[in-house]
Amino acid sequence: MLDIAIKNGTVIDGTGRLRYDADVGISGGKIETIGRLENAEAARTIDATGLIVAPGFIDMHSHSDMSMYGDPGGESKAFQGITTEVTGNCSYSPFPIAPGGKADFRIGSLGWPEEWEWTDLDGWANAHESRGISLNIAPQLGQAALQIAVGAIEERPVTPDQMREMQRLAAESVEQGAFSLSTGLSLSPSGYMSTDEVAALCQAVAHYDGVFYVTHSRFGAGKHVSAIEEAVEIGRKAGVPVHYSHLAIIAKPDLGGWRKPQDRRGHGYEMLEVFENARKEGMDMTYDSYPYTAAMGDLDQSVPNWAQAGGIDAYMARLKDPETRARIREEVAAGLGGVPPMWDTGAIASVQTEANRGLIGRSIADIAAERGVEPAEAVLQIEEEERSAVASVGHGRVERDVRYFLSHPIGMFGSDGIAISPTGIHKDEQIHPRFYGTYPRILGRYVREQSLMSLETAVQKSTWMPADRLAIKDRGRVEEGLVADLVVFNPKTIIDNATYEQPHQLSQGIQHLLVNGVPVITDGSHTQARAGRVLRRGG
Repeated sequence: MLDIAIKNGTVIDGTGRLRYDADVGISGGKIETIGRLENAEAARTIDATGLIVAPGFIDMHSHSDMSMYGDPGGESKAFQGITTEVTGNCSYSPFPIAPGGKADFRIGSLGWPEEWEWTDLDGWANAHESRGISLNIAPQLGQAALQIAVGAIEERPVTPDQMREMQRLAAESVEQGAFSLSTGLSLSPSGYMSTDEVAALCQAVAHYDGVFYVTHSRFGAGKHVSAIEEAVEIGRKAGVPVHYSHLAIIAKPDLGGWRKPQDRRGHGYEMLEVFENARKEGMDMTYDSYPYTAAMGDLDQSVPNWAQAGGIDAYMARLKDPETRARIREEVAAGLGGVPPMWDTGAIASVQTEANRGLIGRSIADIAAERGVEPAEAVLQIEEEERSAVASVGHGRVERDVRYFLSHPIGMFGSDGIAISPTGIHKDEQIHPRFYGTYPRILGRYVREQSLMSLETAVQKSTWMPADRLAIKDRGRVEEGLVADLVVFNPKTIIDNATYEQPHQLSQGIQHLLVNGVPVITDGSHTQARAGRVLRRGG
């Protein structure tokens, strides 16, 4: 007697091999048999006629570290076919935390619970699993969390004692199950550490099987290639594989990001050439990207890192000092890293205070005009009013680059989004549509409509490739004996519905979703089952 029999479907197994017709039998949370099950008995049967049966998608770049703690259904991701969220990206993870250190650790829209009850990965994982979550989480360790835990939050070299303690905490987190170490080198405080310091930190975990280095790289005009080269250098010095986050070319030519449109030519090829050369020389190096021409991040990313050194209170104090504020404003107006700001091409996505709810959906240029100030001053005013907890969406990429990075053989996908629900605490925010639409957009727009890649390739980039990167052996393929994380979708109708103006729209086409063998979506409806768990490295 099977628990579930998925009959009459077409299997795309995640390996890149061609699809084939087969039934899939599930028992005890695992795939027990693949073949013809006409005579098999099952407690439940799913008719997958006309549908694709594939491994559940693994979102290689998410920020769902805390979102399912208060919004456990994770509908925005479940209705994309995602069964596992890879968290701890861009240097941010909710562990390790020094006793009493929560107030100093800002992770923007990721959110914190009202009660704080852990200091390490084990405690964070236990808190999630005891409350129940619908999707799996594969945690990574954030460099910024390590820095904050040891007080290395100033723009200066870390001390030997701080480095030793960070190395100890990094090893502890990896032993508790963290899959990798992530950096956010264009962000505060991550960006304060040098290439050699990051490499030294990675060396502390390099000897653990499967551990790799993942980076949100340094940012700036002309750094598209050098940022990747730094990642390669860190990987070589530390002796670890490298994964590069949300690969993109930022600054659209007709928006002033490049002096001349021809300056942009060849950058995509040059960037991928660094990856290819590193791989030819024996380095295990991969990347992820997402299918949109806009990005989303905290507004403080338009403020120089030196101004944010020392934590939020020190940052706010600098904004109150007239002379320092003038210096900060001048740099904001000029644009960081040599990239001119684009104040009229994006919108405020979220704020914390009720008084500023009216700013959501509006551009910095519009807000500045209403307030009668220059855009750079409007940025500082909003930062001060919100104590830096404000996010924005900005347009600064072109479609041809998006297509190029999505389709390259060594690239996989990542939403850079958060598992939320249309009725949850983020429902009034104008967040990026990638939260809801990344994978159906790829399968509908880029596979079905544009034939950018085959459906088999897109599924492989969504399943086996991230599982292989994470060294997860029991997921990512439709194979007997593996965990039954499975998605059943309609290849003719799957598409994203979320837009920049109305982002809280669930995608369509996901008919069934099984997490650890338990139905989380059945016939297109969320069951509210709490079937997910926190996955551990080597587990």
